Amino acid sequence: MTETENIFMFVPNIIGYGRVILALISFYFMPTNHIIASWCYIISGLLDAVDGHAARYFNQSTKFGAILDQLTDRVGTMCLCVTLSQFYPAYTFWFQLSMAIDIACHWIYLHTTLLQGKTSHKFVDMSENPIMRVYYTNRQVLFFMCAGNEAFYAALYLLHFTEGPILAGMNIFRAVLYVSAPIAIVKSLISVLHGYVACINLSIIDVKEREALRKAH
Repeated sequence: MTETENIFMFVPNIIGYGRVILALISFYFMPTNHIIASWCYIISGLLDAVDGHAARYFNQSTKFGAILDQLTDRVGTMCLCVTLSQFYPAYTFWFQLSMAIDIACHWIYLHTTLLQGKTSHKFVDMSENPIMRVYYTNRQVLFFMCAGNEAFYAALYLLHFTEGPILAGMNIFRAVLYVSAPIAIVKSLISVLHGYVACINLSIIDVKEREALRKAH
């Protein structure tokens, strides 16, 4: 018998488990201790880049690891939004909308990608769009968008506890909030686009499967 690889003990996946633990600690302290919560949340986010490098270095890229990363990212942002809903109850609807878009669009996009299997020319491919091609292939752009999105929610979170340091007569956290707000909005719109394209591709899969069933009968 050949020895089976233990995917769960791959280096990038072990890093992923560390991200989950840090995220859970952050969630626990979010309502009461912004220092512990912030550091755990930030380190968990930074490890997202580390596990990717580890996966490439050790040749240990797996579907399990990719999905673990996605879930950790989505759940992290969602739980932060839950806390923000408590801090800013007047804006609860907008936090709910943000969570709904983030979770629903990423879930259907990821699920449809797995269902597609091999790439087909019939599927809608957003990478054909020059703007989306940059978003998909340029890691600096992707990092900028993700970091800007997280910075927006993080600034809102920190402003609940403290005005933060002042630089050149301007509150740093408020400056980050205003600068990152457009980035967060654009990223949500891109998520909606992801969801829309995923729905189109899912309908293509449905049509092909129904055609195959009709031919079989």
